[in-house]
Amino acid sequence: MARGFFISFEGGEGVGKTTQIKRLAEYLREAGHEVIETREPGGSPGAEAVRHVLLSGAAEALGAKLEAILFAAARSDHVETVIRPAVEAGKIVLTDRFMDSSRVYQGVTGGLSEDFMDALERVAVNGMVPDLTFILDIEPEEGLKRAASRRSEGEAADRFEKEQVEIHQRRRQAFLEIADNEPERCIVIDASADADKIANDIRKCVSEALSVAAEDTPKKSRAK
Repeated sequence: MARGFFISFEGGEGVGKTTQIKRLAEYLREAGHEVIETREPGGSPGAEAVRHVLLSGAAEALGAKLEAILFAAARSDHVETVIRPAVEAGKIVLTDRFMDSSRVYQGVTGGLSEDFMDALERVAVNGMVPDLTFILDIEPEEGLKRAASRRSEGEAADRFEKEQVEIHQRRRQAFLEIADNEPERCIVIDASADADKIANDIRKCVSEALSVAAEDTPKKSRAK
């Protein structure tokens, strides 16, 4: 591919994004693709510096707006130093969370206005919207149990895992609404299914999307 491909994985806590990203990356590398695995908050040196502040809850006391601005600043650095250069070099980028998480966590359950979040998103992503987004969906109670089981002994829940189940329910619905509103980009995956089935479903979707992208590239070249 002359241009690479950008895939984001979204969903609530404990849905298995990290596991599925690793499995997809292995599959794509075996198929001959160059793959970059990354995450948010973080993914670049500048963004990683902000990650601890956000997930530890240190920024929570500063208010929802400032927290959202910190997420946006981290995302902007991530986009410009990691994601955009990789995609422009023909690589496939897989990210654990991206703009939809901010829409849900800071926008919907953070109580920030849609106009404010839209403005932040435009600046942060600067046109770098995922070609494909997988929304891994599971009952929040089950996801929180999974998240708790993967923590090391004595390790505390992070800033978002510790919140009430009702908030996680709202986030689940918000992710599903995003998928309903943007079906050309988003695919909902049942994260309660067997991990092998999930991986196979994701591979099929990605293979189809890459085939379509490869077919479209010559057309775009001729159009120029």
